[in-house]
Amino acid sequence: MAKRTGFFCLLMSLTAFSHADEQLQNRGNDPFFQVSKAILNCPEPAGPRTTEAEWIRESHHRIEHGNHCWIEGRCRLPNAFAYDQEIADSARRRLQWLSANMPTWEQSTLWITVWQRWVLIQGCVGPQFPTAKFMEAMREIPDAERVVDQTTRDASRNVPYERFTKAPAPSTTPRPPPQTPSTPAHTSPPQPATTVPSSHSRSQK
Repeated sequence: MAKRTGFFCLLMSLTAFSHADEQLQNRGNDPFFQVSKAILNCPEPAGPRTTEAEWIRESHHRIEHGNHCWIEGRCRLPNAFAYDQEIADSARRRLQWLSANMPTWEQSTLWITVWQRWVLIQGCVGPQFPTAKFMEAMREIPDAERVVDQTTRDASRNVPYERFTKAPAPSTTPRPPPQTPSTPAHTSPPQPATTVPSSHSRSQK
């Protein structure tokens, strides 16, 4: 289990590389959604969004690790990712129940990712947030194999997850038109100078 935990954390932190100029997308359509927003200026996590190059590199891992659960006889479905949407739906219902029975959990700004039966909780929590009870309640979600806590009480310090960085928008400044070589103005050829005879030379004739 420790090996799988390490792989999961490594996979979810692959976006630690610079993505400032790359397009991040949720290419595997993994459940990823925000569930609260009481803490201002909480950095949004990258979640399951990856670049195209990372997605190609991770594809074989998704197939291999997704099948392990069924091969080991721990899952009724042949791929662990097949559970994720149902787990996400159950997580939403669980949070509705907690809002009525443990309302202090809403003193937070949280995002949830469901990946291969794992529930990753990321974001910022307030001073009265019941972290231990909240995580224990989330572990009761059906078919959820593990709940990973990546929350912080101090968003001004380094958060325990990779932040989402949007790619810069393409420039919309129009380019100047190409410069065309100027055509020299037409000039007449120089004319020979005309000598005007002086009055002295005319008197001699």
